[in-house]
Amino acid sequence: MNLGFFTMPIHPVDKDWRKSLHEDRAAFLLADELGFTEAYVGEHTTDAAENITHCISFIAWIAAATKQIRLGTGTVNLPNTHPAAVAAQVAMLDHMLDGRFIFGISPGGLATDAEVFGSLNADRAAMFLEGINTVLKIWESEAPYNIEGKFWNITTETQMMTEIGQGIMPKPLQRPHPPIVVTAVAPFSKGVTEAAARGWDPISANFLLKKWVKTHWPKYVEGCEKGGRPADPANWRVARSIFVCDDMDKARDYALGPQSPYRFYYSQLLTKMKKHGRANLFKPDQAMHDDEVTLDGVLEECVIWGTPDKVADEILALRDEVGDFGTLLYAGKDWADVELGRKSMIGLAEKVLPRVNDAIGSATMAAQ
Repeated sequence: MNLGFFTMPIHPVDKDWRKSLHEDRAAFLLADELGFTEAYVGEHTTDAAENITHCISFIAWIAAATKQIRLGTGTVNLPNTHPAAVAAQVAMLDHMLDGRFIFGISPGGLATDAEVFGSLNADRAAMFLEGINTVLKIWESEAPYNIEGKFWNITTETQMMTEIGQGIMPKPLQRPHPPIVVTAVAPFSKGVTEAAARGWDPISANFLLKKWVKTHWPKYVEGCEKGGRPADPANWRVARSIFVCDDMDKARDYALGPQSPYRFYYSQLLTKMKKHGRANLFKPDQAMHDDEVTLDGVLEECVIWGTPDKVADEILALRDEVGDFGTLLYAGKDWADVELGRKSMIGLAEKVLPRVNDAIGSATMAAQ
């Protein structure tokens, strides 16, 4: 099992923006130092708590300071951005990272973002599909472009001067394009099937109950079969909220206590999901009323916390429940305590992961 990092950071709204941005940057650099294989950052335009407004810009900021980790958008919300801008920015970023880029895409889930960009009542799923198809068409085409769609039309043909380079769109370093991943946030996600059929791979979100994470693998297999490719567990990423600490009492308080950044994170998410009719993500029984979904229940289900031994055991139990997967994505939280936030990532990489992989290796040997 590999370790990765995924953050759609949720910070206190009164926290100095410079401080939260630098702490988020520090988490990515630490992940690189610790040997995490990949790291993703989300984006929201209209949220004072989820305050990374453009994931491509954030990755460009940290790209030169990283050495080996692959960096990914988590995600580019395609209905919010013109596909020509996405195609050009991603192509440049792939070159800046010398091919260490992963292209995470989604329709975007924040209602106020949709409202501010004028697509609240639009068919955002259709916009998403046209957006990614247009980006890929730009990359596979040569000037002059003539790509017509319902939402966007792309051309440079009337003004181009290709002999001097004008009117030519850039292509990414990785050809035909960087690896594409989609974040699955729904039980029995049909999007996982469609993505897999196109050669893309899934990330199961850290705010899904384990029983719903489990539903993604059959959908991935179904899509891979449609696309004529093997369904390899190594390509499945599962994100979880994890806190590692050598002191059990301190771990409990930081993960679950009244001032916990994990409690704050899930309080924000639960409030938003209930407001917008998506609390089903947190329901073990889909017939439950929203009022029956409690914050304490969500924390108990979604946060893995404790000493390295306890966390390792719970990660192995997660794997037993949902099935084999290739990369565990550590879900970033606000560093309410910088030292504890750093030590948690260090403990996961240096104490927990070796225990987990030793156990997986032993189980594999015993089965042979």
